[in-house]
Amino acid sequence: MNKKVILNQVDKLIKMYNNGELGGEVMPEDANPHFEKSSLENYLYFTAPMALNYQRNSYTLWESALKTYNDPETRFVFNPKICLEKTFEEVQYALTKYKVALQKQKQTEIWLSLCNTFVELFDGDIRKLFDTLDNDVDKIRDYIQKENKKKFPYLSGTKICNYWMYVIYQYTDRKYRNIENLTVAPDTHVCKATHKLGLINEDEFNSSNVQQIVIDKWQELFKNTKYKPIDIHTPLWLWSRNGFKEVK
Repeated sequence: MNKKVILNQVDKLIKMYNNGELGGEVMPEDANPHFEKSSLENYLYFTAPMALNYQRNSYTLWESALKTYNDPETRFVFNPKICLEKTFEEVQYALTKYKVALQKQKQTEIWLSLCNTFVELFDGDIRKLFDTLDNDVDKIRDYIQKENKKKFPYLSGTKICNYWMYVIYQYTDRKYRNIENLTVAPDTHVCKATHKLGLINEDEFNSSNVQQIVIDKWQELFKNTKYKPIDIHTPLWLWSRNGFKEVK
């Protein structure tokens, strides 16, 4: 791995992204009701569906989420307190009507578990999580991934936790401390693009620990540079998703 060569490729890739050459005019999460950025509704909308964003098309997931919100019959699933007042079957029906949940038993359980966590720990207001942890990236991640892992099913995963924090940063009014420690979200596309750039080798790409390796490599590469890992996440994702257009 030649750090200088890869950083040069990163420069070009980010420039291509900024010029619209990688696509991305519409991102998956752009399918949203366009709430006030600081509102509780906005934070909740961008939180619970993230836990179901596992091995599926992100565009389809968020289109399903928007349909679910726009339907008065199913909108309640985005309110944790109301969700917990409903029967399991009512929540299950609302989540599967527009296919927010694809695994109707397991994913309904995940959704209700998160609702319970939000009500139990934050009185239903997920914004309090950020406030009480000083908006500190490291504290938030430790709280979710280590201290309370079981209370945040799937949202505490290596890929999803980082991506959720990134989406909150992009689509709400939240400003983080230690933003440079917000890592890339190592989903399939980001891992493939990292391998394509030569930042990880074949063995690392095929490792069961590839997600953590990818996170560590980008943190290491960007140390003492002008970049933060979140700067490269979307360009990598689009580059892979659109078939690795030639970097020039």
